[in-house]
Amino acid sequence: MVTQLLSSGDRALARAFLEAQGLTFEPGFDDLVGVFEDGALVACGARAGDVLKMIAIDPARQSGSLLGELAGELVRLGIAAGHDGLFVFTHPAHATSFEALGFELLVSHAKVALLEYGGRFAAWLASNRRLVRPTAEFGPAGAVVVNCNPFTLGHRHLVEEAARRVGTLYVFVVREDRSAFPFEARLRLVREGTRDLAKVVVLDTSRYAVSAVTFPAYFLGRTDPVAEIQMELDATLFGARIAPAFGVTRRFFGAEPYCATTRAYNAAMQRVLPGLGVEPVELARLHAGGAAISASAVRAALATGDDAALPALVPPTTLAYLLSDEGLAVRARLGGAKGRHA
Repeated sequence: MVTQLLSSGDRALARAFLEAQGLTFEPGFDDLVGVFEDGALVACGARAGDVLKMIAIDPARQSGSLLGELAGELVRLGIAAGHDGLFVFTHPAHATSFEALGFELLVSHAKVALLEYGGRFAAWLASNRRLVRPTAEFGPAGAVVVNCNPFTLGHRHLVEEAARRVGTLYVFVVREDRSAFPFEARLRLVREGTRDLAKVVVLDTSRYAVSAVTFPAYFLGRTDPVAEIQMELDATLFGARIAPAFGVTRRFFGAEPYCATTRAYNAAMQRVLPGLGVEPVELARLHAGGAAISASAVRAALATGDDAALPALVPPTTLAYLLSDEGLAVRARLGGAKGRHA
């Protein structure tokens, strides 16, 4: 029987159980469950938001029903908490076991597989099907994936330069809402700032590109021993599943002079995408005042009240937003904020 591990003693048992199997106990979860036999913990698993993690089963019992019991309870708890689908990371060798439980394999890396329960990926693709432009009619398609926190003249330059090289450019805006500017505002600013570019189609990434699921190191901002794998997994999901659905054969990104994480992600794309039929294209950044324009520079100007610096950094559509009541509310939150994602 699967039970909640609520006490500090139960959690200590879970930590010891995981570590005995060479796994890491990760604090920060909504649910932690386990199965006891004769007073000994023989299986455990956790849920953090819509991600299932720390699933482990005693090696002598892995051929039984324990995986189904654990996953079933964690899915039930996740749905009860309001999630319409759940993700799980596992070793590629175990992916088929989760598929037998109703999970769909989204992408597999040499060392990790990402699966989803609930069919959201297919639903996301279907919801965007009307935006797909046939390459036979419009020509080759490309893509950029941007956070735009907020949309700057640097982002505009990247989009313009990329659009010149393809028939259709899909601009995927990161939906993950962990930035100073909320997702709906970021998406709106990208749409307003590129409305005059006929080749450009703007849409959101849902949970499938640079998200806390596919690329958590991007948001955690710490040295992570699995960051390289996460980056390659994210790039693989894009190249293997997203790019074919939109007919994308080129992915564009700006050279990164400041952020080591973004540079590492750019390098991961260069390693992974060619083998999946997508050409990675790095474009030069736009400069102002001797420095590459960045969203972090905009946020710094807002935090210090340097409005005079803004016209050189953002297009008129973004500037109007920054000076609006909605933008002023973001500015108030930036007092002392240290957002980093451009």
